[in-house]
Amino acid sequence: MRGRLITFEGIDGAGKSSHIDAVSQWLTQNGRQVVVTREPGGTPLAETLRELVLHQSMDPLTEALLVFAARRDHLQQRILPALAQGCDVLCDRFTDATFAYQGAGRGFDGPLLETLEGWVQEGVQPDVTFWFDLPAEVAAQRRAAARAPDRFEAQDTAFFARVRQGYLRRSQQHAQRFVVIDALGTRDEVWARLSSALEERLA
Repeated sequence: MRGRLITFEGIDGAGKSSHIDAVSQWLTQNGRQVVVTREPGGTPLAETLRELVLHQSMDPLTEALLVFAARRDHLQQRILPALAQGCDVLCDRFTDATFAYQGAGRGFDGPLLETLEGWVQEGVQPDVTFWFDLPAEVAAQRRAAARAPDRFEAQDTAFFARVRQGYLRRSQQHAQRFVVIDALGTRDEVWARLSSALEERLA
């Protein structure tokens, strides 16, 4: 039985990453084999590209090309083999993040991103995407209290407001696979919403 590609999306500070391990445990308890990974990253090459994307200044086209290069290696070396073995792959960000960050956030050309998506993924899309939706102002407060910012996290609130709108557009375009999780509230409150969605979509 083929595994499922399950992705987690949201602007920086939305809290998605803090729930992925709990989802992994939930799936394991339900008899699934699980691989947890992230983008950009997930392989030695993709992790190297991640460091460049997060910390080196570059133009939006270079940024998009590096993200998709990392994704291609990640798919070929880790995601597709795990799916073929029947594992559920939990991925912290995937292509929706590229359309949200490089597309809406940077104002980069959407049709070109769609072309790159087709070339790199060859039809591979997530089975389910959990989008942790949070106002940009609230996310900024959370980031400020959490850690030193990388190149993306240092962007202003207007940038993250555009990214949020990019996610909204993707959720409307791919409504069948998107599950919107209200990320306002405490971690326990958000987990309660996510748990209900897990029962509905993945049980």
